Amino acid sequence: MAILVTGGAGFIGTHTIIELIQAGYDAVILDNFVNTSANAVKRVEEITGKKIPCYDGDIADRDIYKEIFADNVIEACIHFAGLKAVGESVKKPLEYYENNVSGSIVLFDELRKRGVKKLIFSSSATVYGDPAEIPIPETCPKGAVTNPYGRTKAMLEDIICDMEYADEEWDAVILRYFNPIGAHKSGRIGENPNGIPNNLMPYITQVAVGKLEKLNVFGGDYDTPDGTGVRDYIHVTDLAKGHVASLKRIGVVPEGQTSDIEVVHGVDVYNLGTGQGNSVLDVVKAFEEATGVHIPYEIKERRPGDIANMYCDASKAKKELHWEGKKTLKEMCADSWNWQKNNPNGYEEN
Repeated sequence: MAILVTGGAGFIGTHTIIELIQAGYDAVILDNFVNTSANAVKRVEEITGKKIPCYDGDIADRDIYKEIFADNVIEACIHFAGLKAVGESVKKPLEYYENNVSGSIVLFDELRKRGVKKLIFSSSATVYGDPAEIPIPETCPKGAVTNPYGRTKAMLEDIICDMEYADEEWDAVILRYFNPIGAHKSGRIGENPNGIPNNLMPYITQVAVGKLEKLNVFGGDYDTPDGTGVRDYIHVTDLAKGHVASLKRIGVVPEGQTSDIEVVHGVDVYNLGTGQGNSVLDVVKAFEEATGVHIPYEIKERRPGDIANMYCDASKAKKELHWEGKKTLKEMCADSWNWQKNNPNGYEEN
């Protein structure tokens, strides 16, 4: 029995597959490689010492599922696949709705047809919009989401809840990520965006390695201690472990193993973050302290759709999933730099 991981060649997907395999699961990847590289999968195989079935295809392509299910026995699905840049989504809303929402509906339908009704969904803190309370608990209303990317995640959360309401055989965990950074301790896999990075940490590391001249800090006039946006940064390896715990929460445990996590049925939602807010300039300072590399920066205008403060109350995950983000901001920065300095061109073979 294997776990189908859509978007499994991406940043969070690759790290999660390593944690799955180390926990005793088998994994199968479906990825269209739009924003990643086949070399990422090769390196995961190198780290784990295991050959991983990998299908190059789109979640919206019904034919690819015939091949996947003919070759593998799938027990559950972790769904990462989707476009994910907030700023780009404001400029390209139709592409985001088509890819993220329509594509996911095809995936869910193909899973349903084959009786695979165990699902972990990669959602986002963006569903909270401009949050009604800080730190943000899971009970915080989703509110007015500020960008199309966030709206696709909010819509898919609702769709999953509707599926379970109509058919109680569905069990799902919705994971609302805050801001994953860092990289695997080996330095062999990490965040590798195409073009100019949309996320803070790869932007910083590309400045550090000399690919970019300086960091553009979008917004210096927010109502925060230093005027820059505050986010809840979490190490991607800690985040990946949250997916393993979530599978156990819905009763998907490797053969021959037991779990001390109570199994529940239906749909549950968890924040995955550290519960600590750090500003952009806090991250710059931590990076400089962790690496000894100076990061020049310039304050720019705010980006459309961005907000001032986003950090979570992660106590529910700690209590029910026995999970918490343990790595420090300095460790996150050090691991990000270890990846970038050893792979200045990402997954292009040096």
